[in-house]
Amino acid sequence: MSTSVENQSLASRLRLAVVRLNRRLRAQRTSEDLSLTQISALSTLHKCGAMTPGKLAAKEGVQPPSMTRVIAALESAGYVERTPHPTDGRQAIVTITDRGLEYVHATISVREAWLDGKLADLSGEEREVLSRAAEIIERMAGQG
Repeated sequence: MSTSVENQSLASRLRLAVVRLNRRLRAQRTSEDLSLTQISALSTLHKCGAMTPGKLAAKEGVQPPSMTRVIAALESAGYVERTPHPTDGRQAIVTITDRGLEYVHATISVREAWLDGKLADLSGEEREVLSRAAEIIERMAGQG
């Protein structure tokens, strides 16, 4: 088998495995009250800090009108708050609230507990391989 075909096969297998694992992790939720899009936006605010709706839309890869609806739903549920932009009166700053932080931390705990259970079923050697793979995947993802 040529290296190009081997790389293509590895790329395909890795892509599918990451997509499937991501789906399984995203399915591990504390409740069904937020959509996956809302959870993703909340997680981005948790990770990146307060930002304008436009910047949040860009980070999430959605159109600003869609993000406006997501923010409105999160705000009405008490997970985020909007405050006036300090230098641009046309803008607002979206910040995660304490309630939003609690939701994100609870969701992370549920997902990590599920993953810990799956990892516990593996051998020590398999966990070592996954540890090294996680380092490599992080490096690949950071290269943009």
